[in-house]
Amino acid sequence: MTHLEFPNTAGSRKEPSPERSLLASVVTDPGHLPEVLAEFAVRRIGPGVPGSLDRLRQNHPDATDAELRERVIARGRRAVVSEGSFVGGPFLVLIPVAFCAALLSQARTVLELAALDGRDPTAGARAGELLVLQGVYDDTRQAQEALARTTGGNAARAPARWRRWVALWGVTLRMARLLGVLTPGEESGDKGRRVRRIAVRAWRWLLLGLVFLVGMVAPLVWLPYMTVSYRGSDARLANRALALYFAETDTTPRRRTSRSEPGAAAAALRALLSLLVPFVLIAVTSLAGLRIADSQWPLLGITLTAASTAVGGLWYWRHHRRR
Repeated sequence: MTHLEFPNTAGSRKEPSPERSLLASVVTDPGHLPEVLAEFAVRRIGPGVPGSLDRLRQNHPDATDAELRERVIARGRRAVVSEGSFVGGPFLVLIPVAFCAALLSQARTVLELAALDGRDPTAGARAGELLVLQGVYDDTRQAQEALARTTGGNAARAPARWRRWVALWGVTLRMARLLGVLTPGEESGDKGRRVRRIAVRAWRWLLLGLVFLVGMVAPLVWLPYMTVSYRGSDARLANRALALYFAETDTTPRRRTSRSEPGAAAAALRALLSLLVPFVLIAVTSLAGLRIADSQWPLLGITLTAASTAVGGLWYWRHHRRR
């Protein structure tokens, strides 16, 4: 499979990040996003899983097998939320990279759970299992056949430059569906109540649109919204993985521990602060009577853009500095 080349901003020949490598692959072959993701995860992430689990056991030598599983799930969920939540405001261009990072974090959790069950995280069978757990195929036989067609065919030719942007848009929407951002929650029960399902879906789209508009001014507003979406989809994926690897068929939602609440509260607080900053600057600008060409509107637009970029950029810099 042909890979697109992304420029290295560091100016070195260092290998690009897994997120950018995956994004390059799926843009080259957008029709097989789930298959490319599964194969990529097993090939790039699988070899590092045993070492990650060894460190986890060393840090928690007294943990039982069930406790290790819970820690793997909790750690993976934090990674999904952390890596994939910052997508708003002037940083909309980061959406594909953020979604790739979230999908790879979910794939790592699945591979670690498989390894805890004694399965080889680098085996090709794990890719098929990941596709089934994501709901792409009904069983592993179908998944393996699809993987064979994807990886066994001719190498995909890189699309023209203008088509890459079209493919990138389609791939981003598909990644959002895999992550549960566009379709949060499962359509379970009450199948006969179509009006209710339509109303719920309409409300979700309305909320998404509202968050999008507000997020253009206050990008951190995306954090609590994406946190809720990721937590729900990640919990469903973890439950399916536990049922597959450990025969735990109880898929009822687990009670959230108090550990998760501070993270959600902190995301909401950051979102509120990011919303207050531009409004405070607008108020100061209006009260001061500052103008450009005898009008306040150009200055207000510049103020909103600068405030959004500054708040989002500061959070993004601190986030990646901690990483």
